[in-house]
Amino acid sequence: MAIKTFTTGEVLTAADTNTYLANSGLVYVKSQTIGSAVTSVTVSDAFSATYDNYKIIVAGGTSSGQDALKFEIGGSAGSYYGTYLYSNYTTNTPSALGMNNASSFVYAGGANFSQVIMNLEVQSPFLAKITYIQALSVIYQNNYGHAVCDHEVATSYTSFKIIPNSGTLTGGTITVYGYRKA
Repeated sequence: MAIKTFTTGEVLTAADTNTYLANSGLVYVKSQTIGSAVTSVTVSDAFSATYDNYKIIVAGGTSSGQDALKFEIGGSAGSYYGTYLYSNYTTNTPSALGMNNASSFVYAGGANFSQVIMNLEVQSPFLAKITYIQALSVIYQNNYGHAVCDHEVATSYTSFKIIPNSGTLTGGTITVYGYRKA
């Protein structure tokens, strides 16, 4: 759809408004609250044919420990490949950890006592293709970084699971957004 430029004095019609709202980029799909002292959270009906690409945000809540958060797509426990690039702020030395056929995307987010944090971009989870995942901010203990991963199983998925590497999660909200197709 071509972008319309409105001029001073021009009437903004309901049709124009509805068209531009319907063609916005990032669209809310669903939210889910994390329970109390849980060892994992499954979000069902998160992915569909409506969108090819998604943003997943987890914020709030607390953790019983300070560790990484794992991401598992559609119950598939295997075939995750990627890298976590980070620095421990007490040493200021860049480091990296790899995932070679891991059981999940190990460095998808972080949990500190004060908050649970995850900010993911997910490409093609519903399509029967390899799924690509980028963790934009992985913070736990004194480690700050980002991670990239692919899940090398060409299957269509509708759900995902968030798992603390250790301990439990309590509260917080998982929000899923879809990137509108052109």
